[in-house]
Amino acid sequence: MPKAKTVYVCRDCGYRASKWMGRCPGCDEWNSLEEQRDVHSQAEGWVAQANPVQAITDIDADGGRHASTGVDEFDRVLGGGVVPGSLVLVGGDPGVGKSTLLLQVSHQWAEKFGTVLYISGEESPQQLKLRAERLDALHPRLLILAETDMGQILTQIRQNLPQFVVVDSIQTVVSSDLTSAPGSVSQVRDAAASFLALAKRTGISIVLVGHVTKAGALAGPRVLEHMVDVVCYFEGDPNTQLRILRAVKNRFGSTNEVGIFQMGRGGLEAIADPSSVFLAGRPRLVPGSIVFPSCEGSRILLVELQALVTAAPFGGPPRRLTSGIDYNRMCMLLAVLEKRRGLGLHSQDVYCNVAGGLRIAEPAADLGVALAIASSFRNQAPVEGLVAFGEVGLAGEVRGVARVEARVKEGVRLGFNRFLLPRTESKNLGKLAVEGISLMEAASLEEALELALP
Repeated sequence: MPKAKTVYVCRDCGYRASKWMGRCPGCDEWNSLEEQRDVHSQAEGWVAQANPVQAITDIDADGGRHASTGVDEFDRVLGGGVVPGSLVLVGGDPGVGKSTLLLQVSHQWAEKFGTVLYISGEESPQQLKLRAERLDALHPRLLILAETDMGQILTQIRQNLPQFVVVDSIQTVVSSDLTSAPGSVSQVRDAAASFLALAKRTGISIVLVGHVTKAGALAGPRVLEHMVDVVCYFEGDPNTQLRILRAVKNRFGSTNEVGIFQMGRGGLEAIADPSSVFLAGRPRLVPGSIVFPSCEGSRILLVELQALVTAAPFGGPPRRLTSGIDYNRMCMLLAVLEKRRGLGLHSQDVYCNVAGGLRIAEPAADLGVALAIASSFRNQAPVEGLVAFGEVGLAGEVRGVARVEARVKEGVRLGFNRFLLPRTESKNLGKLAVEGISLMEAASLEEALELALP
């Protein structure tokens, strides 16, 4: 394998130099040149000839179909399974269960398809063996390699020819061609480029585990997320059993899908009915509680939106805190409620929460959040069996949202009989007429409050 050429690239303007300089000639920034290898990575020796130019109509795409890993929720987030030659990045907080999930996926893949190579730069083979025994994930085709050197890793992949590779984690992989420390920008970028070239040229599916920063973003250069095919975040409080796998980038499917797991004695278990889990323990006829049908990819999840409004103590500035809801969106709804409905929220502390730990980003939750805040402020419980959804504008109007029929059907399945929705969706209500089900339409926030809080 030929030795790669070392170059120095400016992180600000991209200027390339053959030797290090204190000041970049391209942008005049000091200490901005970073060491990295040339465009060709260590994986270049896998294929000798260059890739040919092909007409798009002549390309055979049958080899790029999804292959199920055997873990349904993981397959859902990936768009149906793992695509051969794909590069997947999974990030999450320490202790959330990334290694546990990927060890279970590796075991399922070894049972169904063939050789799997699990590369660990943080744990010894003995530690992985003990975890695999707890998870009942032992299989002779599941190979373990405790190595951090990039050259040795590529050598072992060449010798064992696995179909599926897990690298735990990308921040521990180092190249002897670079003098920078493990986990540095140049090391992470170089390792990702090598694994990307390896995956595309050989068809091996590779999953990378990534560390996250204190702010929750993936550690390392932003180019790492651009290079890979799929970026997933594994979310959840290590002190609770619920875990959520969310895709923020997916070249093979939707980025709206979420996988929901529960940490049990045998590892991570898929939750068959997430709506029931999110609504478990929900208090009935309590002010500040509204059920909202969230659209997450191909399915609907019913979650509880909670709000608590209380007078700010000692006349100080009011506090606004959110969990699972966009803070700026909540502040906008507070302004609409005060301006359009006259609710004196300027002197009140307001706390909003999505029970269960799910994060809601779609505007369809506006109506539910506004109703929960008004309900808590008035200390009045909403009508029983209510499900509310709709986008709220600055003029106080309630706008239409997508997948109205699916949201209502999921609520009916779980026993709810009142649905507050935008009036603009009345044309889609013909198929939803069910005996004992009340469909309440509102064109404005004022009408919605009168229907939900009579």
